[in-house]
Amino acid sequence: MADNILTSAEIKRHGLAVIEDRLALGPVHLMKRNRRAAVVLSEAEYERLLQAQPKAVPGQGALQWLLTQAPQGKRSRAQIDAELEAGRDW
Repeated sequence: MADNILTSAEIKRHGLAVIEDRLALGPVHLMKRNRRAAVVLSEAEYERLLQAQPKAVPGQGALQWLLTQAPQGKRSRAQIDAELEAGRDW
């Protein structure tokens, strides 16, 4: 699927209606100086992301929060160690 991109020129020409039209296709990437600068989400998508966030525990620091997170990667410790060692050989 092609990126759903809008430039500032398109927004200036068509106004906010063009953003609303593009939101029907999914998140809209806004370009600034030929670089992605922001993403516009529908209200429903924004609320879904908010609900998916883990709830903060009062008094819990960043380290405690990190330690409670489930592992996301698929590499073993040995693979990570080998990659780090290979990066040191320069």
